[in-house]
Amino acid sequence: MSESTIVVLPTYNEIESLPEVIARLREAVPEAHILIVDDASPDGTGDLADLLAARIPEIHVLHRTEKQGLGPAYIAGFAEALRLGFEVIVQSDADGSHRPEDLPAMLAGLDGQDVVIGSRWVAGGDVQRWSLHRYLLSRAGSLYAGVMLGLHQKDLTGGYRVFRADALRAIHPEQVTSRGYCFQIEMLDRAVRSGCRVVEVPITFDDRLHGESKMSGRIVVEALLQVTRWGMARIFGRERVEVAPVREPSHV
Repeated sequence: MSESTIVVLPTYNEIESLPEVIARLREAVPEAHILIVDDASPDGTGDLADLLAARIPEIHVLHRTEKQGLGPAYIAGFAEALRLGFEVIVQSDADGSHRPEDLPAMLAGLDGQDVVIGSRWVAGGDVQRWSLHRYLLSRAGSLYAGVMLGLHQKDLTGGYRVFRADALRAIHPEQVTSRGYCFQIEMLDRAVRSGCRVVEVPITFDDRLHGESKMSGRIVVEALLQVTRWGMARIFGRERVEVAPVREPSHV
């Protein structure tokens, strides 16, 4: 891995999962740095992150004063990663659902590309211990968003992704308004519209290591309603979204 890489991990009450996720990341990609973005977790996750950062120079911590949702946490993490000068920025969950062991293949997939999606729905992708309801909800969400927004990728809602720094600058995450489930769709849509070269690499998605999923049917329904609004705005020519063209990567 010739380019400087950082993995952005938003956390909220992940004190049980974080040590294992960090250990697995450091084994899978030893050269990578890790940025923990903690939203004032009441369970002490932020304090644990500080302890880890004090012992391991490659770990960085960004503390936020309140829980504001996954989207704003990633946006803050992306901005910090760019400020620190990293060339490759990874977004990943801190609950163990995204396997660190899949990351080397995703980083390799960045060759000649701007964005890599860790995809559950391409050949070789998989999910573990999902109910039929959750499976159908996720597949239907990606299919519907793809139709409404004209996106051809198979996994629009997955949150395991790799970005070149120039691609993130072209996407302008700070202009993304979605906070939760729809954040992933909006980021991908902006990436495609800015001309980013996007590739999907198969991953296996696990259930979280500890605790309960923060996903709910209400969150998914809200996201699909938002996608419907975006799609209808495009059909009737009322959408105004500015995205910058991505520059050619300095490393291929």
